[in-house]
Amino acid sequence: MDKYLIVGLGNVGSEYDMTRHNTGFMVLDAFAKASNIVFEDKRYGFVAETTIKGRKVFLLKPSTYMNLSGNAVRYWLNKENIDQQRLLVISDDVALPLGAFRLKANGSNGGHNGLGHIQQLIGQNYARLRMGIGNEYARGQQVDWVLGRYSDEEMKTLQPSIELGVEIINSFVLSGIDITMNQYNKLGKK
Repeated sequence: MDKYLIVGLGNVGSEYDMTRHNTGFMVLDAFAKASNIVFEDKRYGFVAETTIKGRKVFLLKPSTYMNLSGNAVRYWLNKENIDQQRLLVISDDVALPLGAFRLKANGSNGGHNGLGHIQQLIGQNYARLRMGIGNEYARGQQVDWVLGRYSDEEMKTLQPSIELGVEIINSFVLSGIDITMNQYNKLGKK
Protein backbone atom coordinates (compact mmCIF):
# COMPACT_ATOMS: atom_id res chain seq x y z
CA MET A 1 0.00 0.00 0.00
CA ASP A 2 1.32 3.44 -0.94
CA LYS A 3 1.96 5.62 2.09
CA TYR A 4 1.95 9.42 2.34
CA LEU A 5 3.13 11.80 5.05
CA ILE A 6 1.37 15.16 5.26
CA VAL A 7 3.05 17.53 7.74
CA GLY A 8 1.56 20.75 9.06
CA LEU A 9 4.07 23.04 10.75
CA GLY A 10 3.26 24.95 13.91
CA ASN A 11 3.97 25.25 17.62
CA VAL A 12 2.31 23.03 20.22
CA GLY A 13 0.47 24.60 23.13
CA SER A 14 -2.72 26.58 23.65
CA GLU A 15 -0.76 29.86 23.67
CA TYR A 16 -0.06 29.25 19.94
CA ASP A 17 -3.61 28.33 18.90
CA MET A 18 -4.85 30.41 15.97
CA THR A 19 -1.48 32.14 15.49
CA ARG A 20 -0.14 32.81 12.00
CA HIS A 21 2.78 30.42 12.58
CA ASN A 22 0.27 27.60 13.17
CA THR A 23 -1.41 27.84 9.78
CA GLY A 24 0.03 24.41 8.85
CA PHE A 25 -1.63 22.89 11.94
CA MET A 26 -4.90 24.60 10.98
CA VAL A 27 -4.95 22.97 7.53
CA LEU A 28 -4.30 19.52 9.07
CA ASP A 29 -6.98 20.10 11.72
CA ALA A 30 -9.47 20.98 8.95
CA PHE A 31 -8.48 17.84 7.00
CA ALA A 32 -8.81 15.64 10.11
CA LYS A 33 -12.22 17.13 10.89
CA ALA A 34 -13.44 16.59 7.31
CA SER A 35 -12.12 12.99 7.43
CA ASN A 36 -13.57 12.37 10.90
CA ILE A 37 -10.21 11.30 12.35
CA VAL A 38 -8.42 12.42 15.51
CA PHE A 39 -4.81 13.11 16.36
CA GLU A 40 -2.97 10.99 18.93
CA ASP A 41 0.08 12.10 20.89
CA LYS A 42 2.94 9.97 19.53
CA ARG A 43 6.70 10.22 19.20
CA TYR A 44 7.81 13.66 17.94
CA GLY A 45 4.26 14.78 17.25
CA PHE A 46 0.53 14.41 17.02
CA VAL A 47 -0.39 11.85 14.37
CA ALA A 48 -3.67 10.94 12.67
CA GLU A 49 -4.07 8.18 10.09
CA THR A 50 -6.60 7.63 7.34
CA THR A 51 -6.94 5.93 3.97
CA ILE A 52 -7.82 7.65 0.69
CA LYS A 53 -8.79 5.18 -2.05
CA GLY A 54 -6.40 2.48 -0.84
CA ARG A 55 -3.55 4.86 0.01
CA LYS A 56 -2.43 5.18 3.64
CA VAL A 57 -2.11 8.79 4.78
CA PHE A 58 -0.33 9.94 7.94
CA LEU A 59 -0.97 13.47 9.18
CA LEU A 60 1.77 14.86 11.42
CA LYS A 61 1.78 17.97 13.59
CA PRO A 62 5.34 17.97 15.01
CA SER A 63 5.58 18.52 18.76
CA THR A 64 9.18 19.65 18.43
CA TYR A 65 9.87 23.35 18.34
CA MET A 66 9.32 24.82 14.88
CA ASN A 67 13.08 25.10 14.22
CA LEU A 68 13.49 21.37 14.97
CA SER A 69 10.61 20.14 12.77
CA GLY A 70 13.00 18.07 10.67
CA ASN A 71 13.48 15.60 13.54
CA ALA A 72 9.78 14.68 13.45
CA VAL A 73 9.61 14.56 9.65
CA ARG A 74 12.70 12.35 9.31
CA TYR A 75 11.52 10.02 12.11
CA TRP A 76 8.08 9.41 10.59
CA LEU A 77 9.42 9.03 7.03
CA ASN A 78 11.82 6.35 8.31
CA LYS A 79 9.41 4.70 10.77
CA GLU A 80 6.71 4.21 8.14
CA ASN A 81 9.18 3.74 5.26
CA ILE A 82 7.57 6.56 3.24
CA ASP A 83 9.21 7.73 0.02
CA GLN A 84 10.18 11.42 0.18
CA GLN A 85 8.25 11.96 -3.08
CA ARG A 86 5.12 11.27 -1.00
CA LEU A 87 5.85 13.95 1.60
CA LEU A 88 3.91 17.23 1.65
CA VAL A 89 4.82 19.93 4.20
CA ILE A 90 2.39 22.79 4.89
CA SER A 91 3.79 26.00 6.36
CA ASP A 92 3.00 29.68 6.82
CA ASP A 93 4.75 32.20 4.57
CA VAL A 94 5.20 35.95 5.18
CA ALA A 95 6.23 36.48 1.53
CA LEU A 96 2.69 35.72 0.34
CA PRO A 97 -0.39 37.88 1.04
CA LEU A 98 -2.96 36.55 3.50
CA GLY A 99 -5.12 33.93 1.81
CA ALA A 100 -2.70 33.32 -1.07
CA PHE A 101 -0.85 30.01 -1.29
CA ARG A 102 1.80 28.37 -3.42
CA LEU A 103 2.40 24.66 -3.99
CA LYS A 104 5.89 23.62 -5.06
CA ALA A 105 7.51 20.25 -5.78
CA ASN A 106 10.80 21.31 -4.13
CA GLY A 107 12.98 24.34 -3.56
CA SER A 108 14.55 26.50 -0.89
CA ASN A 109 13.20 27.07 2.61
CA GLY A 110 12.45 30.74 1.87
CA GLY A 111 13.86 31.72 5.26
CA HIS A 112 11.31 29.60 7.17
CA ASN A 113 12.96 27.97 10.20
CA GLY A 114 10.78 24.85 10.12
CA LEU A 115 11.41 24.23 6.41
CA GLY A 116 15.08 25.07 6.97
CA HIS A 117 15.53 22.32 9.55
CA ILE A 118 13.68 19.79 7.39
CA GLN A 119 15.95 20.74 4.48
CA GLN A 120 19.04 20.30 6.69
CA LEU A 121 18.01 16.72 7.49
CA ILE A 122 16.44 15.43 4.27
CA GLY A 123 17.36 17.94 1.53
CA GLN A 124 15.15 20.16 -0.64
CA ASN A 125 13.42 17.45 -2.63
CA TYR A 126 9.96 17.36 -1.09
CA ALA A 127 6.65 19.08 -1.85
CA ARG A 128 5.54 22.05 0.17
CA LEU A 129 2.37 24.10 0.40
CA ARG A 130 3.15 27.63 1.56
CA MET A 131 0.15 29.46 3.04
CA GLY A 132 0.31 33.26 2.89
CA ILE A 133 0.00 35.09 6.20
CA GLY A 134 0.90 38.55 4.91
CA ASN A 135 3.67 40.77 6.24
CA GLU A 136 2.05 43.86 7.70
CA TYR A 137 4.61 44.30 10.46
CA ALA A 138 7.23 46.92 11.22
CA ARG A 139 10.92 46.19 10.75
CA GLY A 140 12.15 43.90 13.51
CA GLN A 141 8.61 42.81 14.41
CA GLN A 142 8.42 39.59 12.34
CA VAL A 143 8.47 37.26 15.38
CA ASP A 144 5.60 39.15 17.00
CA TRP A 145 3.69 39.01 13.70
CA VAL A 146 4.04 35.27 13.08
CA LEU A 147 3.26 34.46 16.72
CA GLY A 148 0.28 36.84 16.71
CA ARG A 149 -3.27 35.52 16.54
CA TYR A 150 -5.48 35.91 13.49
CA SER A 151 -8.34 38.39 13.86
CA ASP A 152 -11.88 37.29 12.95
CA GLU A 153 -11.59 39.43 9.81
CA GLU A 154 -8.32 37.72 8.81
CA MET A 155 -9.89 34.29 9.40
CA LYS A 156 -12.64 35.18 6.89
CA THR A 157 -9.90 35.78 4.30
CA LEU A 158 -7.92 32.67 5.27
CA GLN A 159 -10.74 30.12 5.67
CA PRO A 160 -11.32 29.48 1.92
CA SER A 161 -7.57 28.80 1.52
CA ILE A 162 -7.63 26.37 4.44
CA GLU A 163 -10.50 24.55 2.74
CA LEU A 164 -8.54 24.50 -0.54
CA GLY A 165 -5.59 23.14 1.48
CA VAL A 166 -7.77 20.14 2.41
CA GLU A 167 -8.57 19.60 -1.28
CA ILE A 168 -4.88 19.95 -2.17
CA ILE A 169 -3.94 17.17 0.28
CA ASN A 170 -6.49 14.86 -1.34
CA SER A 171 -5.29 15.76 -4.83
CA PHE A 172 -1.61 15.32 -3.86
CA VAL A 173 -2.35 11.81 -2.58
CA LEU A 174 -4.56 10.78 -5.51
CA SER A 175 -3.00 12.65 -8.47
CA GLY A 176 0.56 13.59 -7.49
CA ILE A 177 2.35 16.91 -7.19
CA ASP A 178 2.45 17.98 -10.86
CA ILE A 179 -1.28 17.66 -11.56
CA THR A 180 -2.09 19.22 -8.19
CA MET A 181 0.19 22.22 -8.85
CA ASN A 182 -1.39 22.75 -12.28
CA GLN A 183 -4.88 22.55 -10.84
CA TYR A 184 -4.49 24.65 -7.69
CA ASN A 185 -1.65 27.19 -8.03
CA LYS A 186 -3.78 29.46 -10.22
CA LEU A 187 -6.39 29.53 -7.40
CA GLY A 188 -3.79 30.52 -4.83
CA LYS A 189 -2.78 33.84 -6.38
CA LYS A 190 -4.10 36.91 -4.57
